[in-house]
Amino acid sequence: MQADKTVTGIISKKVVKLMGNRFELSVVSEDEEWAMLRIEEAIGEIRRIEQLLTTFSENSQTNLINRNAGIQPVQVDSEVFDLIRRSLRISSLTQGAFDITYGSVDKRLWNFDQHMTSLPDARTARRLVKLIDYRNIILDEGNGTVFLRNKGMRIGFGGIGKGYAAEKARQLMKQHGVQSGIVNAAGDLIAWGCQPNGAPWTIGIADPDAIRRPFSYMNITDMAVATSGNYEKYVIIDGKKYSHTINPHTGLPVSGIKSVTIICPNAEIADAMATPVMIMGIQAGIAMIDQIKNIACIIIDDNNQIYTSKNVQLQ
Repeated sequence: MQADKTVTGIISKKVVKLMGNRFELSVVSEDEEWAMLRIEEAIGEIRRIEQLLTTFSENSQTNLINRNAGIQPVQVDSEVFDLIRRSLRISSLTQGAFDITYGSVDKRLWNFDQHMTSLPDARTARRLVKLIDYRNIILDEGNGTVFLRNKGMRIGFGGIGKGYAAEKARQLMKQHGVQSGIVNAAGDLIAWGCQPNGAPWTIGIADPDAIRRPFSYMNITDMAVATSGNYEKYVIIDGKKYSHTINPHTGLPVSGIKSVTIICPNAEIADAMATPVMIMGIQAGIAMIDQIKNIACIIIDDNNQIYTSKNVQLQ
């Protein structure tokens, strides 16, 4: 916990582990005590969302849905229902490259740790991938229920939950009077307002080959940035690097792209769109982004070539 003196005010910060990730929350205010209270409220909101969405708690609504796959619909909070409904829209938009039913491809197939020394069996991959299909999530708005059509199906919010939590934390802080701040969820961040000296926030886009060193900078305000990269989690088998980003159509890791960065006004959408662009590939991914309002992307391929959507200006 620290307070950095700046030109005309104070940036109060706190770093905490939430949702299995490093969250850093920053608030600009003359009153450090007030700022830290706003940060604690935001942390409470993220913890609440974590309990709702986690797969690590037997009692979470996510696990209740998964346990009843192929058996019966499960009634959930409207918040969970709406998040699933928005996830299905993104699945449709990305032709299934984003799919919250990826949970069926679990550690039996890819565990991305030092114990993994060989590729999974192709037949097992094909069998488990059959359970990944967002079209088999049945929503009943009248009853507020979610039903996974096939036994063995599992949903998970790993591709959208962090961004959703960051977005909700920002909304809560703004409601409570925070005019400028940042919620940084392990590199996926949303910033609003400006620095104490009145300048926009400056953020670095990570270099996939040296993640502590940005390859470029952007000035942003009221904007979210999310990056999906093969540098975060991977295994090397027989000299080849395999990313933790799995193509839901094949059950196998994507290759050819080192990182995808999405810039848009909403942290949930930024988080959810980074991985599907990686799965779709450079041309299809950029073509899709170019058709959506208020969203931009930066792609770095395996040869360190940089590709951007039509509305990006890098420094």
